[in-house]
Amino acid sequence: MDHNASLSAPPRRTRRIVLLGLAILGMAGAVFVVRGPLMMAAPRCMAGRWHGCFDTFNGVVLMTLVALPLAVLAVWALAHRRRAAGVTSAWRMSLAEVGMVHGTVPFVWMTMMPGAGAGVVPPRVSLVPLRDLVAMGPLGIVGNLLVFAALGFFAPMRFAALASVPRILALGAGCSVLVEAAQYVLDLDRVSSVDDVLVNAAGAVLAGLASRRWWRTAADGPSDRLRPAPALAGRGT
Repeated sequence: MDHNASLSAPPRRTRRIVLLGLAILGMAGAVFVVRGPLMMAAPRCMAGRWHGCFDTFNGVVLMTLVALPLAVLAVWALAHRRRAAGVTSAWRMSLAEVGMVHGTVPFVWMTMMPGAGAGVVPPRVSLVPLRDLVAMGPLGIVGNLLVFAALGFFAPMRFAALASVPRILALGAGCSVLVEAAQYVLDLDRVSSVDDVLVNAAGAVLAGLASRRWWRTAADGPSDRLRPAPALAGRGT
């Protein structure tokens, strides 16, 4: 009997429970802090009204939190299906897939919301690095860091090809360039700024570094089950 393995299992399980509890407490604290703005959007969102819910930051944040149980259910369903098929790292892969979507789509949606002068004010471009950081302010910088943070955190956990800092940086920068280009082409009364790209990419890299211990390696195939060795030709019984 492997006593080392049996002794290491309880501390590992306890650590996971503690981390999960801290994550829940952190999320509950964040919701408590912003409960006022969220409750302002709640009546319209609960009534299914587009205006005042999905076209406001508060409404999008509220609906993201409301959809969180569905995201957890999706993770469980995907992981259960993969485990039944014998796929290793089923929970990690399922969490990464759902996390990328649930943590990125709301932020991209908010960045694509049209301003008051959409269709009237000419598109604007700012290509001078670091010039717009002061105008962003602390809240704007934090928001831009979070736009592709979930993508940077979960993508290398799901795809071995993205499990490196330069590739995460390229992924975050590329996605940000697409968003900024879409803002310009659609004339959303937003400034397409190179600083947005820099901060978005930095947020993806920082989040990726936070998940580094769980990055998927090239050796992690979709299924690592041991397969029976082929019988040797001509081997006697």
